[in-house]
Amino acid sequence: MSKRILVTGASGVLGSAVLSAFRTAGHTVLGLAHSRATGDLKKVDLTDVKQTGRLLKEFKPDWVIHCAAERRPDVAEKDPVATTRLNAGVPRQLAQLSRELGFVLVYISTDYVFDGTSPPYHPSSEPNPLQLYGRTKRHGEVAVLAEDGAKVVILRVPVLYGPAPKNSDSAVNILLDIVEDQSGKQYKMDHYATRYPTNVFDIASFLVRLSGLDKPAPRIIHYSGQEPFTKYEMCLIFAKILDVPHEHITPDSSPPTTGVTTRPQNCHLSTRETENLGIEGGLGCSKFEEWWVNHLNKVQ
Repeated sequence: MSKRILVTGASGVLGSAVLSAFRTAGHTVLGLAHSRATGDLKKVDLTDVKQTGRLLKEFKPDWVIHCAAERRPDVAEKDPVATTRLNAGVPRQLAQLSRELGFVLVYISTDYVFDGTSPPYHPSSEPNPLQLYGRTKRHGEVAVLAEDGAKVVILRVPVLYGPAPKNSDSAVNILLDIVEDQSGKQYKMDHYATRYPTNVFDIASFLVRLSGLDKPAPRIIHYSGQEPFTKYEMCLIFAKILDVPHEHITPDSSPPTTGVTTRPQNCHLSTRETENLGIEGGLGCSKFEEWWVNHLNKVQ
């Protein structure tokens, strides 16, 4: 059955994939963006409570997929007030509107709500974020769960990749620029933290299927690729695909030092509970290297 779907952060790597997936599936969609509201995306400042409330009341969504966030840990540390307003305040506001208007709110959260010391992490595992970014996303989780009567789903995901207007839009895609930089500049690349890069198309497809679930969804869900890589290992894969030298990139296996935003070592998200939902297609996670081979062959 066709639904009315509103996607925030619809100009981003994940938001644009989610918007496209629901549109392709035949749903009525509305994408919101702020700094990059181009095409048919509606320009909205989500921190403007009245504007956001008025828009949602006019559109009458069945589901709101909330992708908008300050996702860059280093940027978050430099502007904690704005980051807290966007990552914690806006979700609270949307949960209040969910209670009032009756739509399902999917709040996209992060593996960085965990400290990385005892993976894998289940939806019931105790969060312990190490940096401001993770703390603000956790505050957002707490805020939406505390809103009695709101229909809320928290979807935690790890580092994401997929087509992007700029490689800097993704912590994975930007590694392509580093690998392709053959100017003689030297790079030290993290070989300490294990990441589980996850394709935005896979998450978008999962969300479409989740919206058709014939029973209430769990309040917290994990979705994650299962292939472990450090950023250095991802660089090696890109160098192999692009057939370029990688001697300008050296691995750094030391933990983050003072003055650097703290990253957890391994926040592997367990997806056992997600797989047990019985949604047709299961997780359906792409193979990292295989996807990039196909994608880069198309764009070259």
